[in-house]
Amino acid sequence: METKRLKCIVKTLILIFLGSTTIFAQEKKEIKITPYTIETTYEKLKKDHPFISPIRPVYTEGINIREEVVYRKLGNRELKVDIYYPKPKRDDLFPAVLLIHGGGWISGSKENQQPMAQRLAQEGFVAVTVEYRLSQEAVYPAGVKDVKAAIDWVRKNAAEFNLDENKVAVLGTSAGAQLATLVGVTTGLKIYKDNDCDISDKVQAIVNIDGIVSFIHPEAAAEGEIAGLWLGGMRDENPSNWKEASPLEYVDENTPPVIFINSAQPRFHAGRNDMIKLMDNNGIYSEVHTIPDTPHSFWLVHPWFEATVSYTVDFLNKVFRMN
Repeated sequence: METKRLKCIVKTLILIFLGSTTIFAQEKKEIKITPYTIETTYEKLKKDHPFISPIRPVYTEGINIREEVVYRKLGNRELKVDIYYPKPKRDDLFPAVLLIHGGGWISGSKENQQPMAQRLAQEGFVAVTVEYRLSQEAVYPAGVKDVKAAIDWVRKNAAEFNLDENKVAVLGTSAGAQLATLVGVTTGLKIYKDNDCDISDKVQAIVNIDGIVSFIHPEAAAEGEIAGLWLGGMRDENPSNWKEASPLEYVDENTPPVIFINSAQPRFHAGRNDMIKLMDNNGIYSEVHTIPDTPHSFWLVHPWFEATVSYTVDFLNKVFRMN
């Protein structure tokens, strides 16, 4: 009788456990990862914006191109950059711009930045599109370290591209803008360097195209599972990473000039106004341009691509003249 009763209890406990597991599995959201490309963005946006068209690589006469160049090796893993740069005349030196793609830290590729890089090269910049490790390969701070390593590589190879290593900017879009801004405000921070390289990771300008500057700001409440995947846990599970990865936490008198080029979607401005206030208090130059009636990812389609290029070029020319 006791044996039969014990078996019944065990069976009940198993059913309870299995039921709990099923509930947990049902409650856990499955994150669907979709390709983030120029074409998929166009397909997504054209329904509500039938007048748009996808951006394409541009006519490249007058510029040089080096693609799929390895800038960092991690075991068997090779991280690559594409470089688009003006053909020099005599001893010309050109400012550099590193372009960091978006995609929620989980998707996207450097190819998304190719048209922008080509346009910047035509305007007299050495434009470098950067591949970095995404969250399914390596969580934070891996991607930050990759971008810092790309800055080191650019300065090491400055002579090859007639690059002025005292005029280096980082440009990012969406998640790439958060990365670019974090890189720009954390000069010399050891947690983001894998070696004691004596080459400076300092940049002279930041171009933030619709990227948040804080994961913990009240305006960042919409950041959830995708950010959690990259940051090694949700906000309540890993609050230190959410704070540490927030560029707003580092703004001081050493912050370089910043331009914010924003969509009409408030979610992607999280922390921006407070960052501008801090910069104003420290006498640091900044600009804000909100393109009316635009969706997120506006920079990947016409007609908004042209405005994005124009704002970027005008800002960089102004800032680099200050140096």
